[in-house]
Amino acid sequence: MRSVVDELAELTGRLVAIESTNPDLVPDGVGEAEIAAFVAAWLEEAGLEVDLYEAARGRPNVVAVARGTGGGRSLLLNAHMDTVGVAGVESPFTPLVREGRLHGRGAGDMKGSLAASMLVGAAAVREGFRGDVIVAAVADEEVGSLGTEALVRRTMADAAIVTEPTEEVVAVAHKGFVAFEVETVGRAAHGSRPDLGIDAIAAMGPVLSGIAALDGRLRAGTGHPLLGTGSVHASVIEGGQEYSSYPAGCLLKGERRTIPGETVDDVLAELEEIAAGTGATVRLPFHRGPFETAADAPVVAALHRHLGHDRIGGVAFWADSALLAQAGIPTVVFGPIVGDIHGVDEWIDLASLERCHDAYLAVAREICA
Repeated sequence: MRSVVDELAELTGRLVAIESTNPDLVPDGVGEAEIAAFVAAWLEEAGLEVDLYEAARGRPNVVAVARGTGGGRSLLLNAHMDTVGVAGVESPFTPLVREGRLHGRGAGDMKGSLAASMLVGAAAVREGFRGDVIVAAVADEEVGSLGTEALVRRTMADAAIVTEPTEEVVAVAHKGFVAFEVETVGRAAHGSRPDLGIDAIAAMGPVLSGIAALDGRLRAGTGHPLLGTGSVHASVIEGGQEYSSYPAGCLLKGERRTIPGETVDDVLAELEEIAAGTGATVRLPFHRGPFETAADAPVVAALHRHLGHDRIGGVAFWADSALLAQAGIPTVVFGPIVGDIHGVDEWIDLASLERCHDAYLAVAREICA
């Protein structure tokens, strides 16, 4: 009989070997169709009821239920199938186990956690809980979270664990973000005609200074006890056409990271105050709210009972947990130790993954039984 860690290593390796690069990040990314078909077939063979449906065109979710006998609560295990690109990675889809770590694109973010969730779903079928264990393998977390947006329109649960890598921290909070654009307008003219030209890039100067000043004020503030303070930064700036011309336009793109209590309206007001008097236009093309759940929520308490401590923490990154919580599902984020995610040598610690698998199964036994 194989050990759990051997099963986790094998299944994680099979998932890593299937490319699932997000096509909204990388133009030639293949998306989630192939890996979703594999996950759906594996879970169906394990005895779960499988629903394979498109969250967006060509971008499927897999939602599989280990159906309970009745009378128990339900637990949702959430993991995403998409990955970032593979530029600079020598053998991204060839899983390699070395010194207790499995290397390969997506191993840590987050195909190892997906494998653990799948094995817990299979165990739930074998053990026959009263409540349902729901394994949700979702699309598009790395860009727009279209998968979990579609998931919460069709699926509810009494509790959820988002199995993102947290270094085994029981994370009850994370930051949100607001993407913003600021655009200034000038007038194109030959560089020798200052009487005709208006420099749109120079007009962006006060905005950039204002953003730096706002970031300083935010980071000097009190902040959140688990997350620290919000922040803001300029990300991309575009404008001009050649040395000898006044630029007719300048576009700044940036990001404001938010903590619980900060809203998108707050961010818009901050940016409009910075842009006042410059003639700039402010737009907020995309945003996601921060996440916070009660430290004594039943799913958190169940994790603590298994782990033997009551420590909580937060993570700086955004995750699908915010969407699940907004849908009314008490949610916690808990996952394994990983390294170099989004880098050229991504890995997951297999012993840590086994501990997380055991924790997910223990919580399922408590909540669903």
